Amino acid sequence: MHKKTDDIFAAPLREMIDFKFDERVVAVFPDMIQRSVPGYGMIISNIGILAAKYAQPGSHCYDLGCSLGAATLSMRQRIKQPECDIIAVDNSPAMIERGRELLARDCVPTVPVTLLCADIKDVTIDNASVVVLNFTLQFIPPAQRLALIKRIHAGLKPGGILILSEKIAYSDPERQHFHVELHHDFKRANGYSDLEISQKRSALENVMVPETVACHQERLQEGGFSSSELWFQCFNFASMVAFK
Repeated sequence: MHKKTDDIFAAPLREMIDFKFDERVVAVFPDMIQRSVPGYGMIISNIGILAAKYAQPGSHCYDLGCSLGAATLSMRQRIKQPECDIIAVDNSPAMIERGRELLARDCVPTVPVTLLCADIKDVTIDNASVVVLNFTLQFIPPAQRLALIKRIHAGLKPGGILILSEKIAYSDPERQHFHVELHHDFKRANGYSDLEISQKRSALENVMVPETVACHQERLQEGGFSSSELWFQCFNFASMVAFK
């Protein structure tokens, strides 16, 4: 995989198909995510800081929908608690294969990592102190999201946290338009053309379903979490932490 620059949607497509995390996306994913998600680097860095604060001795930390393992690496490099490990899960074989290569380059392997190619809805979550859903829940069908949140809550130890990062929506049309346009301006500033922005948006339309912050917070409460806090937002991208 020598390709690094994301030009998947640069040429007109004869037929629009749904976005999927295949080998083409894996090859350009670091470039794609940095140029598409405002504040992504800051979110990743602070996931490590949050994990270091809330990881408990002898517990598991989960990265659900780990893609290439950026959040896993951030946690691994900061967690200092004894007998902690990280379980990183993704349903894309190409992501897991490339993620394994990247993790092998980490020069400070102080925390063991297990990589699983599996559907996160099928993974047992137990003895957890930190669970990360970093831009993952938005790809789960809305009707299945509450069940996943409840399973995560049930698998967390008291004092554990869920870190939830998502592209968010707004119920007010004017606010929605404001943030969508700023996001498109962000992508243009990073070199994407209007054609690329339009085609990728169409490819994601049936795959990624954003929700409002209020909807996420209500679901977290219904799922059993005692409280949640919005700790980061840039345009229509946000990250929350929920406490058990």
